[in-house]
Amino acid sequence: MNLADKYTRLKEIIKDLESVTIAFSGGVDSTFLLKVAYDVLGDKVIAVTARSSTYPEREYNEAIQYAKDFGVKHISIVSEELDIEGFSKNPVNRCYYCKHELFTKVREVADQYGYKHVLDGSNFDDLSDFRPGMHAAKELNVISPLKEAQLTKDDIRQLSKELAVPTWNKPAFACLSSRFPYGNEITTEKLKMVELAEQFLMDLGFRQIRVRHHENIARIEIAKEERVKFFDTDTMDKVGTYFKEIGFDYATLDLLGYRTGSMNEVLTEDIKSKNLSK
Repeated sequence: MNLADKYTRLKEIIKDLESVTIAFSGGVDSTFLLKVAYDVLGDKVIAVTARSSTYPEREYNEAIQYAKDFGVKHISIVSEELDIEGFSKNPVNRCYYCKHELFTKVREVADQYGYKHVLDGSNFDDLSDFRPGMHAAKELNVISPLKEAQLTKDDIRQLSKELAVPTWNKPAFACLSSRFPYGNEITTEKLKMVELAEQFLMDLGFRQIRVRHHENIARIEIAKEERVKFFDTDTMDKVGTYFKEIGFDYATLDLLGYRTGSMNEVLTEDIKSKNLSK
């Protein structure tokens, strides 16, 4: 399908659902989905954003503003992943537990207001990565219209730009738990270190970043085209000094730059299949 056909298909899918509650993070995908859903269904749309220690306050405030600008009813809930038994141990299928908890709570909001369906912002590209959370979505009958319409991340950005959705060029974001190698314990303190480190880099002007937490080492990933900006002695001194202040012993730069799901690069296909067949 070409892009116009995909967009038409997306609106058809949403229209048939009649009333929806959307798990809304304020990222590129869920913001585009919310905009289109509101255009199609009007007040039969609710946006639900979960607050937790894995979700930076910056992202939460942006989600509130986007929903307000669209005129969509917005509800905040608490979904603290660290309270889920076993989550903090950071197993390979960590995202399954997170999404199961989130979608269960979003479903409760949908039932409270009498809305028929729960939606998430998974897109067609997500099928090519290791995504245990999609298994939770399937178990709980969560619908992924962007994926069903075969819309890729690039498609979503292009359509968002055409529709003047403010997140069309927003850097990709994933919850802060994704910054830890599988098996490394996740704590509130470590999450705060990552949040502070990434905010510091954004304040320096870097856009697409990840600070991977390898215990006493921070491994910095920045967009490939931004790497050259890092090779400035003043910048390196500032980053190294600040990262020590917030608890890291060493700060390193990943020479390959940012790439989606870099923590999954060490997983074998056997490990992936076992953790998707839960």
